[in-house]
Amino acid sequence: MEISELYSIYAANPVLTTDSRDCPEGSVFLALKGASFNGNRFAAAALEKGCAWAVVDEPEFATDPRCILVDNCLKTFQQLARHHRRRFSIPVIGITGTNGKTTTKELVSAVLARRYRVLYTEGNFNNDIGVPKTLLRITPDHEIAVVEMGASHPGDIRTLVEVVEPTCGLITNVGRAHLQGFGSLEGVIRTKGELYDYLRGREDSVTFINTDNSHLMSIAGGLPRMVTYGRGESASVRGEIVGCAPFLRFRWQAEAAGTEWHEVATHLIGAYNMDNMLAAITVGLHFEVAPEDICRALEDYVPGNNRSQLTITENNRLIVDAYNANPTSMAAAIENFRDMTADGKMAILGDMGELGDVSAEEHRRVVRLLMDAGLKDVWLVGSEFGRTECPFRKFADVDEVKTVLAAERPEGRCILIKGSHSTRLCELPELL
Repeated sequence: MEISELYSIYAANPVLTTDSRDCPEGSVFLALKGASFNGNRFAAAALEKGCAWAVVDEPEFATDPRCILVDNCLKTFQQLARHHRRRFSIPVIGITGTNGKTTTKELVSAVLARRYRVLYTEGNFNNDIGVPKTLLRITPDHEIAVVEMGASHPGDIRTLVEVVEPTCGLITNVGRAHLQGFGSLEGVIRTKGELYDYLRGREDSVTFINTDNSHLMSIAGGLPRMVTYGRGESASVRGEIVGCAPFLRFRWQAEAAGTEWHEVATHLIGAYNMDNMLAAITVGLHFEVAPEDICRALEDYVPGNNRSQLTITENNRLIVDAYNANPTSMAAAIENFRDMTADGKMAILGDMGELGDVSAEEHRRVVRLLMDAGLKDVWLVGSEFGRTECPFRKFADVDEVKTVLAAERPEGRCILIKGSHSTRLCELPELL
């Protein structure tokens, strides 16, 4: 079946589900597959529960006349999303990067929402399944779309941009993450740079780029139009940090907004978040959002989902950044914590995942950063940190930490909590 024919079926039944437990009457079920599941097996059940059609890619499960057999359900899903996206001529901003892409996506969306009706990626649904789901949510009411794209292997961004077909692009940064999949930092740079490769082929494209990032500048040649931001005077939008005690306060100035400096008091922890803020300002100005509206949007933004959050409990002040961790973001968090003015500093750090053969060295590097920062009270959680030689307390897992906290709960402390999501450190704040 041609994708246009399938789209006609979808248009007549404009609810698509990939979960056989959620089958609204008249919806279309798409049988996706993963390492531990095969959606084809649930096609018949989805039809019984109310789906009007089921799209499958294994002939033995196409037993009902309402089953549509395709070669590959995931690719069909992506083609369907691209077909839907092409019905709209709105600007589409593609965002990727090693760190900060979800925060930047949310900041950009918050700024643009001051003037436009914005469709943006929910949560971090930024992979080969989440991106098509986002695109299929575009309606005629939307005036602009902001789509986050993640990657853990070479070619991932190339696949996603061919679905998204962004008109604008932004890479937040590149760093040492998912090295098990990418192989090296160079592999990360090449993969994230696949967004630039796509934008070079669009004469009408606009790329927002941080001039302070040498890796990004080195691969930016040939882009049709660049709008820059950073700390240097050459940037179109430039910023200066005013303070971090603990929330980031900064000021910014832009060619497009005159010579006036605009100061912003944020609800974000960490000097490294100024780059994310400047990115949102740059996008906002490009789309003619007023400077005062930009500042208001940034000041109103409150982070969630364990990303750069300040949590004040009955006993302690917590800096919770426990959604994810990699060597680059871990180093930034430690450096920011070192520079903060606070009494009773303590850090609880969890293992960093997906680092492959360099995992041991990267965890040793973090330990050296902790020692160089002069942090004394540090709890390290996980087997990778457990193999390092250091004077810090070590715990096999978060459950062991919980047991100790029941007996010796810290009080009056400022505590940094950071680790990969798999270490479950997000379960600790309620105990501190």
